[in-house]
Amino acid sequence: MLVITRFRVPSARADVFADDLRAVVEAFRTRPGLVDAFVGRNLDDATLWTLTTRWEGVGAYRRALSAYDVKVATAAPYALALEEPAAYTDAYDDIADVAGDATPPLGNR
Repeated sequence: MLVITRFRVPSARADVFADDLRAVVEAFRTRPGLVDAFVGRNLDDATLWTLTTRWEGVGAYRRALSAYDVKVATAAPYALALEEPAAYTDAYDDIADVAGDATPPLGNR
């Protein structure tokens, strides 16, 4: 499962926001089921940021969000999150089910 959370951050808050996102990633890393976490900043618009995480499944993600330390870490930065869907399923699993092929192309993973 992939979660892409985008944020709009005023330039004056960028340094504090970066530290806040580091704390979120560290809190997520203590939770079972996290596969990977990546923080990015848009090259064309420096006020756009993203936190991209991969999880073993939706249950692991939801349990992580319910943990007290994660709630504390996400409170400030998630106030700047864009209101849009953020959770995605693995499209290759869906394609493999339909096509009967369990091996997705490696270049897209």
